[in-house]
Amino acid sequence: MTTKIINIDLAHLENSENDIKYAAEVIRSGGLVAFPTETVYGLGGDGTNPHAARAIYAAKGRPSDNPLIIHIADPHDAEAYTYTSDVYYKLAERFMPGPLTVVLKAKDSVPMETRGGLSTVAVRCPSHPVANRLIALSGRPIAAPSANLSGSPSPTAASHVIDDMQGRIDVIINGGDCEIGLESTIVKLEDDGALTLLRPGRITVDELACIAPVAIADAVTDRLAEGAVALSPGMKYRHYAPESPLVLLDGEVESVIDYINAEKLHNAAIICYTEQESIIKVAIPTAHIFVLGASDDISEQAKKLFAILREADKHNFSKIYAPLPSREGVGLALYNRMIRAAAHTVINLRQDNNG
Repeated sequence: MTTKIINIDLAHLENSENDIKYAAEVIRSGGLVAFPTETVYGLGGDGTNPHAARAIYAAKGRPSDNPLIIHIADPHDAEAYTYTSDVYYKLAERFMPGPLTVVLKAKDSVPMETRGGLSTVAVRCPSHPVANRLIALSGRPIAAPSANLSGSPSPTAASHVIDDMQGRIDVIINGGDCEIGLESTIVKLEDDGALTLLRPGRITVDELACIAPVAIADAVTDRLAEGAVALSPGMKYRHYAPESPLVLLDGEVESVIDYINAEKLHNAAIICYTEQESIIKVAIPTAHIFVLGASDDISEQAKKLFAILREADKHNFSKIYAPLPSREGVGLALYNRMIRAAAHTVINLRQDNNG
C-alpha cells in the first residue's frame, strides 16, 4: 500500500480544506487516515463500518477485544450512537471539545467490531482543529486508537506515525507535534450517574469530581485482574513500551545513582529530571541521559515521555531507568503510562520503606 502524506500548516488551516476533504472521503470509503489530535495522533476509520474497524486492528496489530474510541465533531452527535444523560452533558459542557472520553451504553448504530464486543462504546470530541474538521467533513464518527503499532509508545509527532504506519494505511496527516502528549482521560458513566476513571489524562480526578462522584478503577494503578474485561483502551495489554526493558526507580537521585552503578551495565539509558542531569552526568559518565523535564512540570514531562521512549528504542539499550512519577493530579496519568511501559517493574529505593 502507498501511504499519502499530507502536510498541514495550522496557522493557515483554511488553505488545507481540500486536503482534509480528500482525507474525509478516504474515511467514507472505508480507508484509514492518521491524524493529529491535542493528545496523540489517532488512526481513524469509519466508526460505523465493521470492515474499517477490522482494518484498524490489522494495521496496528491490535487485539480485537481492545475497544476503540469513536470521535465526534460535536458533543450532541453522541445521541446517534449512544444513550446519553444529564451527567454526560454536564461533562460535555465543562470538558468538550477536549481530552475527555466518556464510556456510554452503545446503540446498534455502532458495530460490535468497533466496540470490541462490548455493550458500551467510548466517545470523544477532540478540540484539535484538524481532527474536528476531518470528523465533520466525513459526516460520521471516526473510530481511532493511537496511530502506532500495538503496545509501542504512542505517537506525538507525524514522524512517529510514519515510522509505524507508512505502507499500512491510506493517509497520514502531518499537523505538527501534539500539545498534550498523553491520551485522553477515560471515564465510564455508571447507571447511577457516578463516574469510574478507567484511564487518567490531562483532566484530573479533582476536576471530574466537580461534576459527579468519581471512583478510580484498580487497573489504573495495578494490573487488570485475570479474566477481567477491558472497558477501555489501555487497560488490558502491555502498552506504551519501548523494546528495551524499562525500570522505574522510586528514590532520591543519590539512591538512584548508587543503584544504577551497582547494576554495572555498559549500555544503559537514564531518563531524569532537568535538575538531576548534571549530577547524574558526573556520577555515571557512560550513561545515555534523556531529560524528561523539570520535576515539578508534569505538563512538560507528559509531552516528552513518548518521544523519549521512541528515541531510546533507536539505541538498543540493555535497560532504561526512569523516575517513578507522583500520583497527584495530572501525575496520575504519567504514572499510569510509565508503570505500563515498565510492565509494573518498580524498584523502591526509599530508606523509610526498606525497613
